[in-house]
Amino acid sequence: MNELVFYPLAALSVLAAFGVVLTNDPIRSALSLVCSMVLLAVFYVVLGAHLVAALQIIVYAGAVMVLFLFVITLLNLRRDPTDSGRPVMTAVATVSGIVLAALLGNAVWDSTLPAASNAPLAEGFGTTVGIARQLFSEYIVAFELTSVLLLVAVVGAVVLAKREPVATEGTEG
Repeated sequence: MNELVFYPLAALSVLAAFGVVLTNDPIRSALSLVCSMVLLAVFYVVLGAHLVAALQIIVYAGAVMVLFLFVITLLNLRRDPTDSGRPVMTAVATVSGIVLAALLGNAVWDSTLPAASNAPLAEGFGTTVGIARQLFSEYIVAFELTSVLLLVAVVGAVVLAKREPVATEGTEG
């Protein structure tokens, strides 16, 4: 990977990760997480793992973030009225746009990025069949544990979001 591409991309990834942790507003935190996931997908594209990049966008930046935003709205978390956050988000958007333009310019003018090594890749590397074989043979336990963890997270979110009915004065129930 070209250093001209790696360092700005890494800096943006770190800034997006800090945005997830340091933001008081849960919606902005979720959007920073989406930004971090998209930047990770850009890393995969630059490294030539296009299938993994597409899966990163579809599964994580798409489906998982929809689940997170659903939980945030289900819990009815509100934004802190004293936190404007506008200058920070404007600065992050500006820097992200400049780096994205630089990345696109680099991709257009230098379409032959050097490979990390000249070693030949294994047969079926990066294909759907190759990933499925490894996922469902070598990493099956981790795959199943992840699915159970996601199921527990959804059930926990529903239990936390369930509110007790508020009894009004004069009625007993």
